[in-house]
Formats: sequence, structure tokens, C-alpha cells
Amino acid sequence: MEQVPVDVVVIGAGQAGLSAAYHLQRRGFRPLGAESADRTFVVLDANPVPGGAWQHRWASLRMATVNGIHELPGHVVPPADPTAASRDVLPAYFAGYEERFGLDVRRPVRVTAVRRADDDPRGRLLVESDAGTWAARHVINATGTWTRPFWPRYPGQERFRGRQLHVADYVSAEEFAGTRVVIVGAGVSGVQLLDEISHVADTFWVTRREPDWREDEFDIPARVAAIAGVEDRVRRGLPPGSVISVTGMHWTPWARAAQARGVLVRHPMFAAIEEDGIRMPDGTFEPADVILWATGFRPALDHLAPLHLRTPEGGFRVENGRSIDEPRLFLIGYGPSQSTVGANRAGRDAVRAIVADEVADDALVA
Repeated sequence: MEQVPVDVVVIGAGQAGLSAAYHLQRRGFRPLGAESADRTFVVLDANPVPGGAWQHRWASLRMATVNGIHELPGHVVPPADPTAASRDVLPAYFAGYEERFGLDVRRPVRVTAVRRADDDPRGRLLVESDAGTWAARHVINATGTWTRPFWPRYPGQERFRGRQLHVADYVSAEEFAGTRVVIVGAGVSGVQLLDEISHVADTFWVTRREPDWREDEFDIPARVAAIAGVEDRVRRGLPPGSVISVTGMHWTPWARAAQARGVLVRHPMFAAIEEDGIRMPDGTFEPADVILWATGFRPALDHLAPLHLRTPEGGFRVENGRSIDEPRLFLIGYGPSQSTVGANRAGRDAVRAIVADEVADDALVA
């Protein structure tokens, strides 16, 4: 199969990927195929249309209740009706951004593998996909987590006669009207959907650990400390861990609303699932029509398997967004850069490092 040479391949056109592409443009790189392009890049995205993970969010998630919007570099988010669905507003913003800066995102392209072309540490990385193969000097991986919903396994799960779904499959509360819904998970989405669904259904909220509610504001020092903790984990090759495990639970408007209505009642994790409900650790039975797993996501990195970078602990050794064990690879939107503002900075920093590598390589040749 033909291998198309390119300086940088960006995998994923969400927040992190578009940030990287923007900074590549600013540093003089041009989309592959552009006229008079000395240094080139290509952005590959598996989605059929722009918008990253935002296009997959549930319909009832409004601009007023979105957690963590941050504008892409160089272009602010246009004013929007607070009641508008985020999955309508933000994909349109992403589409306009791609057009505004001429990023020429190729889609839908599903990357199946990234592997080394040879044993030369300064050689190329081959990015294989269902649309061809690119031979890149550097790869910026920005595939996020949305395509990897995490489903815990519990005894009897396959016996349940009701409906089980992950937040990735959630559409709106109305489909659960009049039912009893067990909501599993202590993250932001779990609490937000608990508040939403409890208006139309009987809810029963379970978590593995007692929520660590923080009355203090999640201010800049707290954010810096939280990011430092995640940075240490990924540097050592440990999985990044959940946001809640690092930050604790902070009182969001929907948490307060659920508390005010008396539905923010946490129960311990069930011991097993049965045909018509769940069996609690004390032996009591709780009937259920639906189990909603608000149990988070894992990084979508299976296509990197040929590089053999995963540690025995299940993570990737990353420092400042760069793979420690394969310096030609950057993992942005991973670990400490998973937030939208963090993804923006990681895209910028990855491009800076690539430019520095090129300067060093030119010096060696000279």
C-alpha cells in the first residue's frame, strides 16, 4: 500500500486536535496537498461531521448546563441561547473553525494502527487507516475518550430484564418517565443526570465510594494541585484516574438542585444484579427498570498497540504531553490535558516541541 509522506499526522478533530492543527498553521505547516507547502500536516477524524464528542452529547444538555466549555485558540465561541442544545451549537462552532482556518480535516477516516516504519528512532511512524497510510515524522494523538465508555462488570449483569445503558447512549429523561432508574456513578454526568431524570422517574443513586463533597471553591491553587497529581500518575505510566478521584465532588448547580428536592441520596454499590433489580450488600432487594451506568470513559488508544507503549499498570508514560518511550508521539487530551483548556495548551505545547525537534535536526544536518 502506498505510504504518503507528511510531517505531522493529527488523529482526532476534537478540541485537542483542532488546537494542534491551528498551532501547526501558525508555525508555517500547511495541510497536505496545499501549494508551496514545505512542511505539511494532515488531520484525520473518525466522525462524519465536525464537532468532536459534542455532536454525541445528549439532547437535553443545554449551553447553560454544559460543564467546561473553552473556546478554541484564535476564535471565540459565538454568543448562544443558554437554552440551546450544546450538540447543536458547538459542532457548528467547530465546523466554522475548521473552515475559518482552512484545516482541511479528512473524514470520516478511522485510524486502525500506528507503528514504526523501521528501527530508526528518527524514522517515520506509519499511520494506517481505512483511507490509506501516512508516513509521519511526528504523530499527535487526540482521540479523546468518548468512543470508549467504561462498563464495570457485576455478577448477574447479563440476567437483567430491564434496560442497561451508558451515559454515552443517553438521549433525554423523557424516555424513562414513570420507571425506576438506578444511576451508577459519582461523576459530574451521574449527578447531572440524577437531577434531570428524577423529575420524571423514581431514582436510586449508587456509588462505589461515599462522595467527598467539597464546600471550598475549586480555585486556581486547587486546580494546579489536581493537575500535578495527574501529571505524576501519567509520568509513571499509571492510568490517569477519574477526575473525581483527584478533585473530589464540588457543589454544582444540579447537585444543589437535586439536594433541594431530596433526591441526592447516595447508596452503597450493589453486590449483584438480578432479573428485575439489584441486590444490595445488606441483602435487601431494590427493583429497577433501568440501570444507567455513569461510570466514565477510558482513553481511545487501541490503535497505538503496535508501538507497545502500554505499561504493566495499564497506562502510557507521558510527560508534557509527549510519550516518554516514543518521542515522535504526542498524546494530548490525555491525563492532565483532558479538560478543554488543557487540551488547547497541550496542542500548542506539542507543536512547540515538534518545531524544536526540527530545529535540532536541521542543526545536525548542517
